[in-house]
Amino acid sequence: MIPSSPPPFVEEAPAYFVPRIALLFCAPLVVNGFAMPYFPVWLSTLSLSDFEIGIILAVPMFVRVITAPLVGLLADRIGERAEVLIWSAVLSLLTALALFVSHSFWFVLIVYALQGGVYSPYVPIVEAIALTGVRRWGFDYAIMRVWGSVAFIGATMLGGVMIGLYGGSMVLPAMAGGFVLMILLTFIAPRVGRPRRPSTLTTLTGPPPKALRKLDLQLLLIGVTLVNGSHAMLFAFSAIYWQHIGFSGTQIGLLWSAGVAAEVAMFFCARMIIRRFSLWTMIFSGCGLAVVRWIIFPMDLGFWGYFALQCFHAFTYAIMHTGMQNMLVRRVPEEQESSAQGLYFFYTGVFSAIFTFTSGYFYTSFGVHGFYSMSVVAFIGCCSVFAAWCLQPQRAGRGGKTSDAS
Repeated sequence: MIPSSPPPFVEEAPAYFVPRIALLFCAPLVVNGFAMPYFPVWLSTLSLSDFEIGIILAVPMFVRVITAPLVGLLADRIGERAEVLIWSAVLSLLTALALFVSHSFWFVLIVYALQGGVYSPYVPIVEAIALTGVRRWGFDYAIMRVWGSVAFIGATMLGGVMIGLYGGSMVLPAMAGGFVLMILLTFIAPRVGRPRRPSTLTTLTGPPPKALRKLDLQLLLIGVTLVNGSHAMLFAFSAIYWQHIGFSGTQIGLLWSAGVAAEVAMFFCARMIIRRFSLWTMIFSGCGLAVVRWIIFPMDLGFWGYFALQCFHAFTYAIMHTGMQNMLVRRVPEEQESSAQGLYFFYTGVFSAIFTFTSGYFYTSFGVHGFYSMSVVAFIGCCSVFAAWCLQPQRAGRGGKTSDAS
C-alpha cells in the first residue's frame, strides 16, 4: 500500500494541502464523468458509424501513451509541476471549444486526438504532487483521491439527467465547463518544488530496470492489463446500447455510477481483504469475473440486472488493481517503484487503445454480442496471470508474500 508515515523532512507542508489536492482531483474527474459515458453518445448523434466512433475513441489513447511521459519529463525538469497543470487545462479547453466548429469525422478525430495529448498529463501530475505530500508529510492518499471518484459519480448522474432532457447536445458544453473548472483550480495547486524522485510517467522515457524484465512479472503485468483493456467496449458503447434498448438518461447515469461506487467501496475494504486473502486470490477473482461479466452482458438483463452486473467492477477492476499494486510493492524494490507504475500505465494504455479500436469493428458487426470478444480478451489475460503464478520464483503463501524482492 502507499506509505502513510512521514519521512524526517523539516519543511512545512503547504497550507490546506489535503483539500487543495482533493479539489484538483475533482476537476478532471468531473470532465471524465461527462465524457466517458456520454461522449460516445454525442458521437452517435453525428451520423458516424460504430466503427468510426471506435476509431475516434481509440486514437487519443495511443496519443496519451506517447505524450504523457514526455510532458511528465518536462514537468519534473522545470522544477514546479503545478505550472504544467495550467497549460494542460487551457489547451484542453481550447480543443473542447474547437469541437463546436465542425462535426466531420476527420476534424473530430484530429481535435479529439489533440485533446487526448494535452489533457493526458493532468491527472498523473496531480497524482505526483499528492504522492509528494504522502512521502514528505505523511498525508493519507486515499482521503485525497476518493473525492475525485465522488466528483465522477456526481458528474455522471448530472450528465444522465441532462442527456435525458437535452440529448447528446449537452456533452460538449458540459465538458467545456469541466475544463473551465480545471483552469480555475490550477491556481490553488500546492507548489512543492522539484521532485526528489522520478515521477511514474518520466520513467517511461527510459528502459525498464532489471527487476521488471523477469518473465513472471511481465506475464502478470500483461495479464492484468489485458483484463483492464477488456473494459474497452463497455466504456465505448455501453451508454449507446443502453440508450438503444430504452433506458433513460438517469438510468444510464445510475448504471455508470454503480460501477464507480462499487469500485470506491472495494478500495475502502482493501486493507481488510488483504489480511484475509492472498494477493493471487484477489487478482484471479478479478480476472475470472471479467470473463463472466462480458459473457453475461449481451443477455436481456433489464435495468436491475445491469445494475448488479456493473457492481462486478469492484472485482474486475478495483480488487484486481489493488492486488496488482501490492504485488508490485512486494516484488519490486522501492527505488524502482516509479518504473513499475510507469510500465503498468503503458501496458494499460496500449491495450485499452487497441481494444477500443477493435470494439468499434465488433460492435458494428455483431452489436451487443460483440462483448463476447471482450470475454476472450479477459480469458487470455487470465491465462497470462496463471502462467505468471506458475513461473513465480517462490509460490506465494497466505497474504501473497514472496522472498523475491529484487
